[in-house]
Amino acid sequence: MRDLTDRVCLLTGAAGGIGRATALAAARAGARLILTDVAAAGLAETVTIVADAGGEVLAARVLDITDHEAVAAWAEEIHAEYGSVDVVMNIAGIATWGTVENLEHRHWRSMVEVNLMGPIHVIEAFVPPMVRAGRGGHLVNVSSAAGLLALPWHAAYSASKFGLRGVSEVLRFDLARHGIGVSLVVPGAVRTPLVRSVQIVGVDREDPRMQRLTRLFEGYAVRPERVADRILAGIRHNRYLVHTSPDIRLAYWVARKFALPYEVTMRLANRRFDRLLPPLPQPDRTR
Repeated sequence: MRDLTDRVCLLTGAAGGIGRATALAAARAGARLILTDVAAAGLAETVTIVADAGGEVLAARVLDITDHEAVAAWAEEIHAEYGSVDVVMNIAGIATWGTVENLEHRHWRSMVEVNLMGPIHVIEAFVPPMVRAGRGGHLVNVSSAAGLLALPWHAAYSASKFGLRGVSEVLRFDLARHGIGVSLVVPGAVRTPLVRSVQIVGVDREDPRMQRLTRLFEGYAVRPERVADRILAGIRHNRYLVHTSPDIRLAYWVARKFALPYEVTMRLANRRFDRLLPPLPQPDRTR
């Protein structure tokens, strides 16, 4: 899909960050947008920004993508009004980090429901009509560097992002016969509000060491607009794995080619991160 002019593009997570930046970039490329997010105020702001820039928003809906019935009902409305879409971009996501002894069941469940089942609901509702329309198209799933690498404190988050990577890799080949491309986007650090708001269970975010780590993260972070540009380039060139920064590209190459150095690096990284954790309670040996 070399040209997005007049293509109908559906984006989730459009209220801010990568989603808003990608919506604006797609609108500049001539796409007609269908937008959704759970955050009403942010979504309305994105619609206004796109319209003020001369873009076209066909529809916008405040929607929780973890609600399968709501996604399916909305898809029926969209298809009745506009027919099948040309591009689906699963950008919405949340993040919670923590070690296994600090994570609670609700943390694991929320990661899987939003970051994995949410995109699956959107794929279920919008991709089969693309297949039946026979016009080709493109599917974008935003995973993460945590969907490629064993990053410290990312077990729950990686469960969802590795899962989305698996879905994407299968669909990459499954949908090729229908002329539908698939791109898996694997951002590293991105300068969005999530940097400051991400929940890290069991860690004091006000700890000076955590503040230094956050500043270091932000120093490496790329702007959402860069990620958006990479996503659109991935669509135009039918690129499966879309990196947004060279550090993650290099790290993933090392992980695949040099297993032992990768393992040593991950062990050292975990030890460094573990120093930021409060000490575990000592067992009661009087019983």
